[in-house]
Amino acid sequence: MHLFTADSVSKQYENHRALDKVTIRVTEGHIFGLLGPNGAGKTTLIRIINQIIAPDEGKLIFAGRPMRPDDIASIGYLPEERGLYKKMTVGEQAVYLARLKGLSQHDAQHRLKAWFEKFEMKGWWNKKVEELSKGMQQKVQFLVTIIHEPKLLIFDEPFSGFDPINANMLKEEILAQKEKGATIIFSTHNMASVEELCDDIALIDRSRVVLDGAVHEIRKRYATNTFSIRFNTYEEALSPILPQGFEVLSESRDTEHRQALVKLPAGATPNQLLAAVMPHVTVYSVNEQIPGMNDIFIQAVTGSSSPTPTLE
Repeated sequence: MHLFTADSVSKQYENHRALDKVTIRVTEGHIFGLLGPNGAGKTTLIRIINQIIAPDEGKLIFAGRPMRPDDIASIGYLPEERGLYKKMTVGEQAVYLARLKGLSQHDAQHRLKAWFEKFEMKGWWNKKVEELSKGMQQKVQFLVTIIHEPKLLIFDEPFSGFDPINANMLKEEILAQKEKGATIIFSTHNMASVEELCDDIALIDRSRVVLDGAVHEIRKRYATNTFSIRFNTYEEALSPILPQGFEVLSESRDTEHRQALVKLPAGATPNQLLAAVMPHVTVYSVNEQIPGMNDIFIQAVTGSSSPTPTLE
């Protein structure tokens, strides 16, 4: 079931079409990556989902029905542009924002103090916001985003400004929110995070969706039928023993092994590669070289050909 759908959504500003019939479908319980270069339209779409602005055309569907103004209570939004009241204490600020999410004073304090302990923030409660580092402030905002346990969480570049330890803590908590049943829209330029966290993605470029689907299916779709093969040292060239159309892209060797990157022609299988080399060498491994989301992102946006895989 789709928790949220934007169906043919368009938004026109005076001299700029920010979104042009954009459709995305966010599956309940999944982490959905919203990707695209700067200025592609991602932020406009996120603001429309949060009902900060309205679309000019298209439909917004939430939980199987047209989206209503009160659905905002079921959304938690961590914007890329962070902002807290710097003169307030951290605890006062967090309780105030949690109250705006619909929690009572008692529930807000109870939940926040449990989260502050979990995130090792107990000593921050009476500090002024301006005393915190950027990363510490972002931790506070992350907690306030999830404190009311919304059905839909929207994170816009959530790891910006975090050191590796806190970024990893944040990743673990995002996955924990998914395990608890939350649906997550995750906007980022970090393709490693996309591969690690996202179930599905939509890539927006120049106001339109140019690529969408499950991450594993998209990576397979962009595969080039290239395999790395690791085998014992073989002094002859590999190319002459391969079937016609099999291309050795690169080779490397150490004292015990050689490794080659072989591109197979359309329709060929790794079994044919193995059948050709096994009479001559001892094979230790064969692995398909699936392109990463970073390469796919660049290819989809620039229209360039698939980058040549390289041996690791």
